[in-house]
Amino acid sequence: MTTLSDIAEMLKGARRDARLSQDELAQRAGVSRTTVARMENLSKGDMSVSALVRLLEASGYDLKLVKPGHVRTVEDILAEQRQGDLP
Repeated sequence: MTTLSDIAEMLKGARRDARLSQDELAQRAGVSRTTVARMENLSKGDMSVSALVRLLEASGYDLKLVKPGHVRTVEDILAEQRQGDLP
C-alpha cells in the first residue's frame, strides 16, 4: 500500500526530476512555496489532493489511479470501454 509519506517522497522526486526548486514549482503550480514544503515533508500530516495534482502537473507528471496488482490505469479502462462503443 502506498502511504502519504510515499506520496510526499514521489512528489519531491518529481520536482527534482524536473530540476525545479520548491519556489519554481510553486510558481508554476500557482501555490505558495510553503505549500510545496509542507506537502513534501507532510508537516501537517495531510495533503491537499487538488494541490498535489497541480504540483505534479507543474512537474510534468499526471496523477493516475491503478488498482493494486494491475498495470492498467482507470483511464486505460475507460478508454477501452469507449473504443468498444465504436461501430
